[in-house]
Amino acid sequence: MQRTLFEKIWDAHVVTQEPGSPAVLYIDLHLVHEVTSPQAFEGLRKRGIKVRRPDRTFATLDHGIPTYSRDLPIIDQMAAKQIAMMEQNAADNGIMLYGMKTGADKQGIVHVIGPELGLTQPGKTIVCGDSHTATHGAFGALGFGIGTSEVEMVLSTQCLLQRKPKTANVKISGTLQKGVTAKDIILGIIAKYGVGGGTGYVFEYTGEAIRKMNMEERMTVCNMSIEGGSRAGMIAPDDTTFEYLAGREFSPKGAYWDKAVAQWRTLPSDEGATYDAIFELDADTLAPMITYGTNPGMGMHITDRVPDPANIGDLSQRNALSKALNYMGLNAGEALLGKPIDVVFIGSCTNSRMSDLRQAADLIKGRKVSDKVRVMVVPGSAPIKKQAEREGLHEIFLAAGAEWREPGCSMCIAMNGDELSAGQYAVSTSNRNFEGRQGKGGRTFLASPLTAVASAITGVVTDARTLA
Repeated sequence: MQRTLFEKIWDAHVVTQEPGSPAVLYIDLHLVHEVTSPQAFEGLRKRGIKVRRPDRTFATLDHGIPTYSRDLPIIDQMAAKQIAMMEQNAADNGIMLYGMKTGADKQGIVHVIGPELGLTQPGKTIVCGDSHTATHGAFGALGFGIGTSEVEMVLSTQCLLQRKPKTANVKISGTLQKGVTAKDIILGIIAKYGVGGGTGYVFEYTGEAIRKMNMEERMTVCNMSIEGGSRAGMIAPDDTTFEYLAGREFSPKGAYWDKAVAQWRTLPSDEGATYDAIFELDADTLAPMITYGTNPGMGMHITDRVPDPANIGDLSQRNALSKALNYMGLNAGEALLGKPIDVVFIGSCTNSRMSDLRQAADLIKGRKVSDKVRVMVVPGSAPIKKQAEREGLHEIFLAAGAEWREPGCSMCIAMNGDELSAGQYAVSTSNRNFEGRQGKGGRTFLASPLTAVASAITGVVTDARTLA
């Protein structure tokens, strides 16, 4: 029987399943951060339960950790409390923590350091109390976000109750044109099929454009799968995957590596395997994307104009768009090109890796950011920050007038002062443009690092292809 990549991993991890009930799914890797874990650990304490597999549990500080100097006090008192609790919970339960003290040289955003350390591997089931756990699917793993009660379940049992989702083949044909990036692919898919298009499915990304991508680009695509409504996003492992993982700290070594790779090569979907749905996008026709509304599905080519709610037949969608445009202070038919902006944010688990920073630095080198725009560049991890500094990227950003920060989630979730003021516009490389996501009353245009840098230089929304 031909099976998809998802089906192979799912079948290998079902511990038991009663008819009509969710499956008991074994979890290979549990990633933990400071925001969604305190209640889960408290639940274990009240029940007198220890973490079942601390060796398969890894923690980091990312959401609330300050990206200004780590020598200064933490401004956000809630963040300070969560960080202290994470440090204590990790120590009490023998969990490795990449934080401000222990493991600080490897601290970073949870979905950045998992792959970086080699913890993320093909065929694994990976969960985290964070919806963008889909990122890890770029390696041919099944990664998905879970809630606080589920975090407690995994900590105590290393298993999770799950109903089997359907599968969707997301075919990305063609070749990306100059100035068009992996971020534009995933924004294009979400704009085409909507934020609910993938509900009930696990996406498997296939096609020529995907195969040509490096691992960091694949992670960007999988990262935002959840924004399209899907449970997870996956890409079959190949030589690109294995080359990325070879030699990393937690990757198999020696004969174990050879055995692992041989097993990983069996994971790609069998020829003739069937999917429950097929989604398609032609990369040849794709232009740089930008969002105009308050969910990631409200996106368009940067050269297009804001759609008119009056042209939408569905009443609920028409009202949603009207509400979004009112919040964003935009009018139907308006062009975003030339729209003045206040802030540019380059970072998040979507676009804070070395390839993102190199791409941004290449475009901004020798130029200055507009004196009307604040630009924050936030690397995804301590190793990325160090590598960028070895390459002199930080000097390029600083010379251009941008801020070079410490690693963390930063303005993606608006903590520790990294946030927009009410009414400000930002071009952001993060993954969500919800109302207030980057600061109460803040207005977010999601885009690629290239679009973000081009807009930083000119002070208005700009097509990077005009600056190349």
